[in-house]
Amino acid sequence: MGTFEIKDNIHWVGARDWNLRSFHGPAFHTEQGSTYNSYLIEDEKTVLVDGVYEPFTDTLIEHIEEIIDLEEIDYYVVNHAEPDHSGSFPATMEKLRDDVTVVCTASGKNNLSEHYGGSHNYRVINSGDTIDIGARTLSFLEASMLHWPDSMFTYIPEEKLLLPNDAFGMHLCTSNLFDDQNNKALLMEEAKKYFANILTPFADLVVKKLEEVQEMGLEIDMIAPSHGIIWRENPGAIIEKYAEWGVMEPKNKAVVVYETMWSSTELVAEKITEGLIDAGVEVKFYRESISEKNDVITEILDAKAIIVGSPTINNVMIPEMTPLLEELEGLRFKDKIGATFGSKGWAGGAAARIADRLKTAKIDLVEKPFNFKYVPDEAKLEEAYQLGQKIATEIETAIE
Repeated sequence: MGTFEIKDNIHWVGARDWNLRSFHGPAFHTEQGSTYNSYLIEDEKTVLVDGVYEPFTDTLIEHIEEIIDLEEIDYYVVNHAEPDHSGSFPATMEKLRDDVTVVCTASGKNNLSEHYGGSHNYRVINSGDTIDIGARTLSFLEASMLHWPDSMFTYIPEEKLLLPNDAFGMHLCTSNLFDDQNNKALLMEEAKKYFANILTPFADLVVKKLEEVQEMGLEIDMIAPSHGIIWRENPGAIIEKYAEWGVMEPKNKAVVVYETMWSSTELVAEKITEGLIDAGVEVKFYRESISEKNDVITEILDAKAIIVGSPTINNVMIPEMTPLLEELEGLRFKDKIGATFGSKGWAGGAAARIADRLKTAKIDLVEKPFNFKYVPDEAKLEEAYQLGQKIATEIETAIE
């Protein structure tokens, strides 16, 4: 038996992907794997909520068949049509009754049709719509752009159970899938990483949706997302964290990230960091080529400052810096300040190029690019230290 009950007659029937190491192509590294959480609700009507990634279709079907015959399913709720949740949709639909009702948003219907084709019995829902399945009610809340246009939440008031698909999830594969069965610090770390790398562009919408849920007065004693663990011990804790991350209230914290060829840029990175630390700023320090980009982005979420450096090569920055800067432009962090630095030989370019990219990412530069030639002497290292001190003052002023 690979299934288990999360509530009476509500089963987890999903799949564990122990070996997943990247998500969204190579964009998100998932060193601890992930899960594709699907749920089966038995009542007068039987409901399947969300599917799994296509390679795990057989696992999903086997898990469902451990509990019921597939033809007993009356409703198939698709909270989100991204392939990691809907890849199993075509093969599953082939095994269900012809009159099974697919429940989704209007955008969800379009996305399923565009991904997989076929003609199905769709029931398009709007926020506030409900479906009576017997002793329980399915209530729906549209959550457009969290993080696709089709996204929605399913809520079961009789169980105080929220099924929000990608919201409140994480990429983590474990043998035990409840929060109280795992290390809580690890769970929050992975949840923060997921938010920072996937939901940051939609942070304002996250805040508005949380306010909407609060105004509706929904009682929630369990949150069962579609990736990672299920929150049953204290679901309010992850809701509070989402509210915090959504407004991106900064700490007295800076992220220093750099690359180096012959250690000159590294020497300056270290001196800037010393200046920051001596001024009481928490610092996260990364050499780009040996660091995990997603971890850097996670730390930027609640930092006030990001300071980026590179030596000049071919009149521009080292190419390995580009992926991080591309991510910063796409993620659109709010209310960050920044600075750039870099070594040069006979011509400069790296620090200025990085500055241009940070400006495009809407990061407010508080100092002009800090350049130095070849190996920094003691005077230049002192300037780097003072740069760290100046940025610390800017951080303190900004977060007061």
